Amino acid sequence: MPARSCTCTFCSEDVKGRILMKQETVYVIEDQYPVTQGHLLIVPFYHTLDYYTMTAEEHRDAELLLTVLKEQIMHHDPTVYGFDIGINCGESAGQSFEHAHIHLIPRREGVELFTKPFSYLR
Repeated sequence: MPARSCTCTFCSEDVKGRILMKQETVYVIEDQYPVTQGHLLIVPFYHTLDYYTMTAEEHRDAELLLTVLKEQIMHHDPTVYGFDIGINCGESAGQSFEHAHIHLIPRREGVELFTKPFSYLR
């Protein structure tokens, strides 16, 4: 992992043990407050404020992981029929951490949003 110059949640040493997958400039972790089973976050290794401050390489790597994760989830969980991809930029838009991250939220037919961890990627 590249050196980090801050102490935010996504830059802490504790996050290393939660990484499920990585691609050059970004990594994947489970959301600690999932809204559906399988809710994941794609996060740049380098501390950057939001989607608009991510580099072109971080955007490409995040997009690649979004596609890979979608395929893996749909392969392992036939109940998933769609996805929400969410990016909150700024506190007024619901961004709760000052570090860029992208939500990938699997959706199932007739299943309401809830909070239950999803463990098959571990």
